[in-house]
Amino acid sequence: MTAVLRVLIVDDARLARQELRTLLSSLPWVQCVGEADDVPAAREAIATLAPDLVLLDVQMPSGSGFDVLDGLERVPAVVFVTAYDTYAVRAFQANALDYLVKPVEAPRLLEALERARQHVQLNTEAPSGHGALGAHDQVFVREGERCWFVAVAEIRRLVVDGNYTRLWFRDQNALLARSLSALEARLPPDLFFRANRNTLVNLRRIRAVTPSIGDGYDLALDDGSEVEVSRRQARELRERMAL
Repeated sequence: MTAVLRVLIVDDARLARQELRTLLSSLPWVQCVGEADDVPAAREAIATLAPDLVLLDVQMPSGSGFDVLDGLERVPAVVFVTAYDTYAVRAFQANALDYLVKPVEAPRLLEALERARQHVQLNTEAPSGHGALGAHDQVFVREGERCWFVAVAEIRRLVVDGNYTRLWFRDQNALLARSLSALEARLPPDLFFRANRNTLVNLRRIRAVTPSIGDGYDLALDDGSEVEVSRRQARELRERMAL
């Protein structure tokens, strides 16, 4: 039996929310778990209802759909809903699952929902502890006007940058206004390793390990970058990688 896809509708227009709810009601494998009409209400609904999917309006008087996602502890799958194609382009640059242009047509909504259902099924794993992220969890990363949806497993390394942390993933990087220690506390410890005082590295992204001066190691990552493992951390690395 196919699991029910739990959907939250976020739109400041009451008629738009009603139209989406009506379309969703015709699908037995979809459950509309709630609605929100502004940014604060949407953030609260996501935190309390934990939907599988959010149908998220891009532009609202209280802010953008990107403002809704910014800083969430755990980000659900997202399909952006917009009246303007220009916003849809930005949504895809952020790697949203899909986007729908208003007025939403039933066939396009069904296509987006089926894509979301497949995404949720592929990324379902045992729940992680409170506040902790799993390798398949998705986070929303934002730096200025640039936005991305990033699976935790895609994060390659995190490096202290002044009072902030620079996150490296895919072929991109972004500066986050959070400390390395705060981010380390949320990342899965079986996946990330504190290579030195300033760097966390994804163990799955290591391609080569070579001894370095001072009884440490140099790590070559899958993007060609290198990370230095301090002497203090070398023993833990040997134990974790069975060197």
